Amino acid sequence: MPNITFIDAHGESRTVEAETGSTVMETAIRNAVPGIEAECGGACACATCHVYVDDAWTAAVGPAEPMEEDMLDFAFDVRPNSRLSCQIRIREDLDGLIVRTPERQG
Repeated sequence: MPNITFIDAHGESRTVEAETGSTVMETAIRNAVPGIEAECGGACACATCHVYVDDAWTAAVGPAEPMEEDMLDFAFDVRPNSRLSCQIRIREDLDGLIVRTPERQG
């Protein structure tokens, strides 16, 4: 199983195992990772699962699709490496992925 590291706005990290085929958001919710609210449950209908993908992983994760980009307009402190964690599907090659949560969601 791939490992995903979540780093919060205060620099505290938590590494958890993720099921291949699930999403980064689902992994965060299953493991009670703070900073991921996921109010819409992963339907790409809110921006409360916003994360910053570590620069070393942006190419592997890939860019946001247009619908996700539209939802990111509602996120707090959007950056070039911003993604909605509900839209990042876990694959074996993402083992070691690092994402950071923003200071606040929405």
